[in-house]
Amino acid sequence: MSQAGEQQAPEARFYSETGPALAVARLAEPVIEDMGYRLVRVRISGENGCTVQVMAERPDGTLNIDDCTEISRVLSPLFDVEEPVSGTYHLEVSSPGIDRPLVRASDFGRHAGEEAKLELKAPMAGRKRFRGRIEGAEGGEARIVVDLDEFEEPQVIGLPLNEIAEARIVFDPQPHKPGRAGKHRKKR
Repeated sequence: MSQAGEQQAPEARFYSETGPALAVARLAEPVIEDMGYRLVRVRISGENGCTVQVMAERPDGTLNIDDCTEISRVLSPLFDVEEPVSGTYHLEVSSPGIDRPLVRASDFGRHAGEEAKLELKAPMAGRKRFRGRIEGAEGGEARIVVDLDEFEEPQVIGLPLNEIAEARIVFDPQPHKPGRAGKHRKKR
């Protein structure tokens, strides 16, 4: 609650589903938010007997099995009535996991210092894919430290949030040196 006693609007996701996944997201998001959770992403895989994966989290980024069960029990009858997916499907509610998608500006702040892979909708500086250490988000941009040229020092770049097609944490049990993520050196 804000100081004026009004509830703050939830932070919008810059990630947007398409097709049937968008229909599921539009139904699920307000319901999940009313339950005190946040929608991360919806994915639909397979055709006949497909799986509808609804990824959610608490505002602090966590989600446990009881939360998944609670969300599933609320969404399942809603989807049975509204039928956002034609045919039979399996509903799967899950947490974002260790290689979680980054779908809100605040995700970049919460995961500052971690490695991420980002793919843009259209090329920027001649490329669509970037990998680097997250610095945060500012002014509508995700800020990451990347190596753009093997002969120069890593640099912080800003990628417009509204141009990001997909972004996710890269789980690496053996982290790279800052700014040197994904660096491939030629053997001599």
